[in-house]
Amino acid sequence: MLPVKIALIGVLGIGAQWLAWRLQRPAIVLMAIAGLIFGPLLGWVLGLGLPELLRQFLQILWLDPVNDFNELYRPMIGIAVAIILFEGGLNLRFKDLGDATHAVGRMVFVAAPIAWLLGTVAAHYIARLPLDISVMVGGLFIVTGPTVIIPLLRQAHLKSRPA
Repeated sequence: MLPVKIALIGVLGIGAQWLAWRLQRPAIVLMAIAGLIFGPLLGWVLGLGLPELLRQFLQILWLDPVNDFNELYRPMIGIAVAIILFEGGLNLRFKDLGDATHAVGRMVFVAAPIAWLLGTVAAHYIARLPLDISVMVGGLFIVTGPTVIIPLLRQAHLKSRPA
């Protein structure tokens, strides 16, 4: 079943990326939505009283990383976080940071800790992830700092500076 789950993750990621390109929207938003739908939301739906055939089909589509990947779970998350941070760092243009010094400062020193805390709480209590993984997921959510925000602002084609 593990190859099916890995293939599903690939299809969802590529599909979200393609749909984001077609809709001119940020890919990270559609990927997060796909992850929430095929993760916690589908897990919740499976807890409802469903006919057995539908339940078996949805069980195949349900992404439950702790149970699906077992001992590979933590290394896979670590590798995924490293790839996301590396890719974000490659796309970061320090020249653009100079134009948004105050906004970036507020994002880093005010918004980031709040987002980290709220992301951690949501991952722990809503998605029912272990606390240490929830802290990592909360930290991953705040990667939507300069490495993600600046490319999104470029894509938005704003006429004036956002902050």
